Amino acid sequence: MLAALDPEAYTVIPVGITRDGAFVLEENDPAKFVLNASTLPVVADNGTRVRWPQSSTSRELTVVDASGERTLGPVDLIFPILHGPFGEDGTIQGMLDLLGLPYVGSGVLASALGMDKHFAKTVFQQAALPVAPWRTITADDWAQAPGMAYAALEQLGLPAFVKPVRAGSSVGVSRVSTPKQLAEAMVVGLAEDNKVLIESGLIGRELEIAVLQGRPGEPTRASVAGEVVVTGRDFYDFAAKYLDAPGVDLICPAPLAPDELAEVQRLAIRAFEAIGGAGLARVDFFLTATGWVINEINTMPGFTSISMFPSCWLASGYTYPDLIDELIAVAIAHARHGC
Repeated sequence: MLAALDPEAYTVIPVGITRDGAFVLEENDPAKFVLNASTLPVVADNGTRVRWPQSSTSRELTVVDASGERTLGPVDLIFPILHGPFGEDGTIQGMLDLLGLPYVGSGVLASALGMDKHFAKTVFQQAALPVAPWRTITADDWAQAPGMAYAALEQLGLPAFVKPVRAGSSVGVSRVSTPKQLAEAMVVGLAEDNKVLIESGLIGRELEIAVLQGRPGEPTRASVAGEVVVTGRDFYDFAAKYLDAPGVDLICPAPLAPDELAEVQRLAIRAFEAIGGAGLARVDFFLTATGWVINEINTMPGFTSISMFPSCWLASGYTYPDLIDELIAVAIAHARHGC
């Protein structure tokens, strides 16, 4: 994204978050953050500290470093390119709301719903949207009554998937083909969250739709579909999503009949609106023998060169810089409109 932003149109202030949660001023150097399978980029503590505005009457950022404190100027918009807990779960969105800083993407409620697979599926069910059968098992359930998980697995059938309820990028997800694999899958999932989802494995094509909010008064838009074809892995995992690992092919646009595409686009927009989404989302589906089933919704999807969200919009007629420009313009328009 740093490489795609037009330097003549935008002044970018890259803020990184260290593993300890410190906000630091980063270099505006796209090469520093290139994904590499052997060494993923890390935000190191460089000694700087970015200070947020002290009240909602100001949008000025400052930075403290070895030379003292200096201003970074007023900020028009925050683009929170963050995944997982404290990034796309409504936490940082709430902080920005308290400060009166406009940002790209969904607000607190939609972000929290999108992050929590249990509650997202509950909301989708109430909106009459199709979801795969599931059971939610807490860490206490597993410690005190593990039979609940085995009973759920028997009821849901094999294969099944065990997923942390509130984690992103397929971290902590396991495919369970036999009851003997459940215990290890529960340990892996509960290492990421204190509750997990046991979900029926679905047989069908795996497809994804990218969603863009319109400006105030304009409709939400959906892209062409992208398809995930798993050929040499158990499922579309973290390594395939971010490290371009082999065994998965991404096809965009996916071959669909016009009525199939229209239907999945309609369902994607309905899912986005059901959680009260804003800005953008990627909605993941399975096309089964009985029709479309929503897998999950991501309110801040990946933006790498191999990510499906930008790929779907590139196949729909946008360039990568155009897509970022549009997201920024939509967010600013809604902030000015007071919504």
